Amino acid sequence: MKSFLIDCRVGFFLGLRQLYRSSIWTTVLIMFIMTLTFLNLVVISGILVGLIEGGNIANRKQYTGDVIITKRAGEPSIERTPELLATLENMPAVERYSARYLKGGSIEANYKTRKDFNALPDTVGAQIAGINIAKEDALSGISDYVVEGRFLDPDSTGEVVIGANMLRRFSSAFGDGFDSLDGVYPGDTVKITVEDRTKEFRVVGIVKSKVGEVSFRTYMNMNDYRTLANSTDLNASEIAIVHNGIISDEVLKNMLVSEFGAGAKIQTATEAIPQFLNDIRTAFSLLGNVIGGIGIIVASVTMFIVIFINAITRRKYIGILKGIGVSGRAIQGAYILQSLFFALSGAIIGTIIIYGLLVPAFAANPLDFPFSDGILVATASGTTTRAVLLLCITLIAGYIPARMIVRKNTLDSILGR
Repeated sequence: MKSFLIDCRVGFFLGLRQLYRSSIWTTVLIMFIMTLTFLNLVVISGILVGLIEGGNIANRKQYTGDVIITKRAGEPSIERTPELLATLENMPAVERYSARYLKGGSIEANYKTRKDFNALPDTVGAQIAGINIAKEDALSGISDYVVEGRFLDPDSTGEVVIGANMLRRFSSAFGDGFDSLDGVYPGDTVKITVEDRTKEFRVVGIVKSKVGEVSFRTYMNMNDYRTLANSTDLNASEIAIVHNGIISDEVLKNMLVSEFGAGAKIQTATEAIPQFLNDIRTAFSLLGNVIGGIGIIVASVTMFIVIFINAITRRKYIGILKGIGVSGRAIQGAYILQSLFFALSGAIIGTIIIYGLLVPAFAANPLDFPFSDGILVATASGTTTRAVLLLCITLIAGYIPARMIVRKNTLDSILGR
């Protein structure tokens, strides 16, 4: 044990001396390579996962809230909605909520200008959403996503806001996979049909969001919805809830399930994410790890070459050290210390860049993808795991060439044979 401690102290001294006397440009270059390797390991995977995570964040913010309640399969609506809303109103943990009433229908756009009645009408199937305008805007901030015109006025009737994905000028980038309306702008009049009832509405705004449930709906106030749908049913189709953060999503869900779970499907925002998106996230994470793994291999080879060349050029010096009684273990420790220094430097500098520059930059300026605003996902646990992996691989890459040189015959090393 005592000899091991002595070897560690001697190895530490020799390692520091070699780092101090080495070329500063070589040291900076190796640190730069290790920093890039660490960034490659964390950032590539973080961006790929962030593409899906950005969509999940938007889905929570604009659609589901922290907990979303929907109707059960085969049921027309959420049972006991008035009682449920009254409960939410009196729960201190609930900060905001919005009930949505949905019906399938159709929208016709060119009925006033169509001269040839043998031509097909410009129609599209639509999901009509009746909302409490103030509550919905407070929960989802939907008015912030109006790209043309304005949002609904709580005091006006006969108005609708149409989701951008139902208009050809917005949806043309997605191809011809679904029908869309042509030439509809704020101020135009459209004819909306629900079941056997038809009514004219004035389009006052276009809402555009990367959350599909937002951009594929047509919104109107509750009075217009009840008139159009000829509905007196007070049971809603969806209820999105945001809590105050004092409790978790799961706790709020369980509180509601215990009383209303029999007549509704109650999910947290995470549970409401479609399974295929979770599968894509897993696939992207794996792809990022593969790309990062290639970077680690490159870094380990680089470190191997650097240590090997360093040891080869100092072979006579190593032989002299062995000749005066310095153990091979201490000499190996000196080179391992160098590897550790470079790996730690790269991980520390990379971490500072990630959390001090890249994460805030991506949060303020997310990547603009058609289906999401991509962010950089860099969890503390994931970053730490990758840093440890980089350290281990680098230490091995430093140990192997040092051991190869140290094992050579002492006299041959001194004489350069």
